[in-house]
Amino acid sequence: MKDRSDKSTDLSSSRPTGAGSGQAGTASGQASTASGQAVSMSRQKPRPSWPDTALPFFEPAHAQLIDALDTWAGETLGHVDHADTDNACRALVRALGDAGWLRYCVPAAWGGAFAALDSRALCLIRDTLAFHDGLADFAFAMQGLGSGPITLGGNAALRAAYLPRVMRGEAIAAFALSEPQAGSDVAAMTTRATRTAKGDWVLEGTKTWISNGGIADFYCVFARTSDEPGARGISAFVVDADTPGLAITERIDVIAPHPLATLQFNQCHIPADHLLGAEGQGFKLAMATLDIFRASVAGAALGFARRALHEAHHRAQERQMFGKTLADFQLTQAALADMATDIDSAALLTWRAAWIRDVRGARTTREAAMAKMSATENAQRVIDRAVQVFGGLGVTRGQIVESLYREIRALRIYEGATEVQKLIIARDLMSTAQKH
Repeated sequence: MKDRSDKSTDLSSSRPTGAGSGQAGTASGQASTASGQAVSMSRQKPRPSWPDTALPFFEPAHAQLIDALDTWAGETLGHVDHADTDNACRALVRALGDAGWLRYCVPAAWGGAFAALDSRALCLIRDTLAFHDGLADFAFAMQGLGSGPITLGGNAALRAAYLPRVMRGEAIAAFALSEPQAGSDVAAMTTRATRTAKGDWVLEGTKTWISNGGIADFYCVFARTSDEPGARGISAFVVDADTPGLAITERIDVIAPHPLATLQFNQCHIPADHLLGAEGQGFKLAMATLDIFRASVAGAALGFARRALHEAHHRAQERQMFGKTLADFQLTQAALADMATDIDSAALLTWRAAWIRDVRGARTTREAAMAKMSATENAQRVIDRAVQVFGGLGVTRGQIVESLYREIRALRIYEGATEVQKLIIARDLMSTAQKH
């Protein structure tokens, strides 16, 4: 595995004492737009929407977590220069690790905060980070998603080798599932892993739309290992970024900048013990990982939506028009009411999905799909209304609501597009109905 200690901008001077340990406080700091412009963000201004950890979904530790993270984010994230996305992402991973927030991405046995991954904590962290900085949310999420297959399916040696480094922010993780002709239709995967006479594996094929592609230290790669139809012949592997035969063939530029790339595997030899889980069980491992982190996508969408409502609410109170403020007009009030209702309804679905997984220990395929679909679609409406409240300023590059508009569009696609979530919900509904 590569040492990436020299690649990150040092943010350690911005780390408050005790961050990540559950200390609460008030925040006063900077949030950054996607263009790198620092924008004042202070808790002294009341926020019209914030996660209500007094609800019965949560425990006292969750309330302490979100207060401490909000303090840290307000004090730290404004110091990140977003002009170079790769370096910004590296800096954010390092800062999140140094402050202890990546402990929530791995189980306690490897340095994590909880005995097992806690969905409620993941959702709250993404909600809070997305409110402050979309790239910080991305950096956190990918450490969890990219290492999730190791947490769930790795042998003891692999877990010990990778998870502590993920937790400390010393190794950047990536999840390599999608292919040019196999996005939503994972079963159409063509990347192949062939076992050699020595017992190791040789990877051949292409992966694309891979988040953290080009800066990751390792990839959890899914490939076909047999000719069984559909998803039954897929297995998962850990592949270090410096493995011979792995190449980055394209860096992909998207409207909400983050590291994204196409990977090519050509005679890429993988040790036998880098197989994750049992051979042929890779699809189940991928789905189990996504089931955990899909609800957290809803958390991120909520954070973006809350920030949009915050900005619109403040703008409406300050903007003078026809001898009144914009907030005095009933149409504006109706828009703000719709925004708040969209956020709260999606939040309840999100917390339900996370609570069921954490407390009942049950699968949440349907509930997580509902949360992801509702939160991302509702957030799109909320942010669109915020842009409308800002008028011409709302489509001006450098404005918070303009960057939020670009951020939310991607969330409606990745980790399962809205249309795919509807199929998941309907299939689960029909399957449950047939059992009764």
